[in-house]
Amino acid sequence: MISALHTLGKQQAELVLSTCVHYLNKHQKLVQGHRVLILDVMTKVIKDAGVNVSLELAKELIVLATNELTKSKDIIPEWQLAASNVLVALGVNFCQEVMIEMLQKVTPGQLPHYFVILTLANLAKENVFGVVPFLKDIFSRMLSMLGTVKADNMRWVLAKCIGSFSEAIIEYCANIENAPYPDIAKDRFYGEIFTAFEIMFSVWLGSSREGRVRLAVIEAFGYMCHLMTKEKLEEYIQRLLHGITGLYRRHSEHHILTQSLCLILNAASCDSSLMLLPLLDLIMNGLHAQACSETDLANPLGMKNKNEVLRCFQVLTQNFPDRVVGFLQLKLENVNDKSRAATLAIIKHIINSSDEYLESKRELLLSTVKVVLYDHNLKVCKSFSQCIIAMAHHRYLLLEGGQSLVEFIIRMCSLKEEDKIFKRIVESEDATWSSIKLMNENILQLMATTIENMEDILWPYLVEFVLPVNYTEAIMALCRALTFLANRKQEKKDSKFTIQPSNNTSIPKPQALLARLIVLTGHPLKGNGRGLHILSFLKAYSLNISPEIVQMWDVVIPKLTLYLEENSCDVDNWNQKAWEDLILKLLAKTLSEINSEDWYLTLGREMGTQISLYNGFPDDKNFLYKCLGVILRKIGTTEFIREHLNIIFSTVDHNNQIEREGCAVGVGFCAASHLDQCLMKLEEITKTQMVRKASGFMGLIKDKSEAEVEKVKSTVMLCYGYVVFYGPSGLVSARLESNILRVINPHFASTKDSVAKQNLIKAVELIGKAVQPSHMQQDGFVFTRRGDLLKHMQ
Repeated sequence: MISALHTLGKQQAELVLSTCVHYLNKHQKLVQGHRVLILDVMTKVIKDAGVNVSLELAKELIVLATNELTKSKDIIPEWQLAASNVLVALGVNFCQEVMIEMLQKVTPGQLPHYFVILTLANLAKENVFGVVPFLKDIFSRMLSMLGTVKADNMRWVLAKCIGSFSEAIIEYCANIENAPYPDIAKDRFYGEIFTAFEIMFSVWLGSSREGRVRLAVIEAFGYMCHLMTKEKLEEYIQRLLHGITGLYRRHSEHHILTQSLCLILNAASCDSSLMLLPLLDLIMNGLHAQACSETDLANPLGMKNKNEVLRCFQVLTQNFPDRVVGFLQLKLENVNDKSRAATLAIIKHIINSSDEYLESKRELLLSTVKVVLYDHNLKVCKSFSQCIIAMAHHRYLLLEGGQSLVEFIIRMCSLKEEDKIFKRIVESEDATWSSIKLMNENILQLMATTIENMEDILWPYLVEFVLPVNYTEAIMALCRALTFLANRKQEKKDSKFTIQPSNNTSIPKPQALLARLIVLTGHPLKGNGRGLHILSFLKAYSLNISPEIVQMWDVVIPKLTLYLEENSCDVDNWNQKAWEDLILKLLAKTLSEINSEDWYLTLGREMGTQISLYNGFPDDKNFLYKCLGVILRKIGTTEFIREHLNIIFSTVDHNNQIEREGCAVGVGFCAASHLDQCLMKLEEITKTQMVRKASGFMGLIKDKSEAEVEKVKSTVMLCYGYVVFYGPSGLVSARLESNILRVINPHFASTKDSVAKQNLIKAVELIGKAVQPSHMQQDGFVFTRRGDLLKHMQ
């Protein structure tokens, strides 16, 4: 029925409201619960109807609701609050009529009904312009009895009411151009507000037993302080602030205290007043303690308190910037994790909210925050990252030393679970390594794409981080940001897009960059899908690598990225070999387009130098060996080939099958152009590393254990297989029986290690494929040792 009445009231407001008035007046003994339901419907209909309620009906409603409100001298919250809500709803459009009725219930020297006071308080919030003109009269009736109020519930409601009145006066005067009486000013109420303040501060605050009364009083003070003379406020400010500080220990509703404190600080700082100066340390230490307190993200009041703390520091910064920055500098030097995280949050806030007041402190603030660059606490790192993005927006990172903050963001992008340095930190819901890594990846992208002043800081600075192994986990984020920057610079025809490594020695050479990125592209799904972003960056950056490849890469790389987009989602069916073949073809085509022996030599040299970057990353090292094999295949310098074959065999981990396979394939690729050198190297290894040399007294000390020899043998045998498979068929046919099988055959009988046997079998399989007519493509070739190999396989 109630819902139906409300629905009908949306179309026929006057009919429903007049019927409700008539029904309630007629049925005075109606049970209280039913009266409450009807009053609630009336409130909803009045709010929906707005100005469409006639003045005559509004007056009837006001009389009815006032009678319902004051009929019982006892406090019956549900019933009287429902009546109060009707009056407040009517007061939005019929404020004068409601106030006249309410004034009749406020008799000088007599305590008004609890809900009359509450109605006035709520109405002051709903209709500032309607209530404020009546406040002088209301104060004259109410103030005389404040000192006689003993009951805590009446003190509470009166404190709420005076606070609401004070807030209404402030808002009225702030919007005086829209006010009905523009001659009303704050100073009209100074006397009344101070009278109330004295009683509430001197009597109520200390004698009230209920904590909610003290909180209501403090909340009211926040607004009342704006309506006191400077002299009176200065007289009480020290005692007032000490009182608020003391209440933090006694009450859990800190947000009310801090909100009021912020208003008081604002009032005390008006017109460049210095009354807070001797109290700043007390204030800031108290606020900082609140900022350091643990807050559950699911606790909105706790978060509100933190926000109010930040607003307090904002007020202080705008009036005492030197003292605030100095205070925060000292707090940041404290190695306590909570203190640092809270201090960084405060610095972030004041930079965002009070930047113009910190103009002369920018260098000092930048220097101050750098003390936490190498802090390993995850919460501190999170807070620092958020602080850095604020500093970036306000051009702090353009200052000398600003790049170190960018480096911090990149280090956070490089986080991984196994980082031992972070394992001592207990992860919390809002500070896990993965969440901080993701946040910083987004921050780096935000810097690159939306903060205009950051472009010249990030370009080409970010390129420096592509090579170091410490930043491998950040490659996706780096390349994503660099792609955007490179494309934008090219669109603007910015001359800074072109990079000359000779003019900037910290930027990797084109060959070094290509060597690093082509290897990492080999496993594109790793590193949060790094392959797609690496390819996009290579395409955007191609002119800086070599002008000769731009046109080809513009055609080929989009096809590769499309392949990735279409196939990377289905990880279970991902074809790693097919992808590697595509990247190796891209590398081979790139070399053909460049067509420069010197360029090849530099690329090969960089590739060899970077092998150590992949120690502990066997998949990437495997692909590096393959890429190096492709490069060696293009090089004609004999000494270079010999040197890099030595590098390959000196760096491969013979205990790791993945590295072994990469090494073997790479040597096989090299053999396509340098068969004899590869065979010489393999034979050299069989003579030097595949024997157990005796040394020492009576030969009791061995150079290598039998197991180590077997691991080396596994690598060498597999290499022979790929050398035969990829070597030029004409040369292979001439050397297969006389050179290759002569070395391999003795090991069929002597090999005991199961891994070595498996690799020997794989080598035989590759030899078998290599001598197939379709592969050999040489008429008249007869493989006379075929039977021997088959016999060994039995």
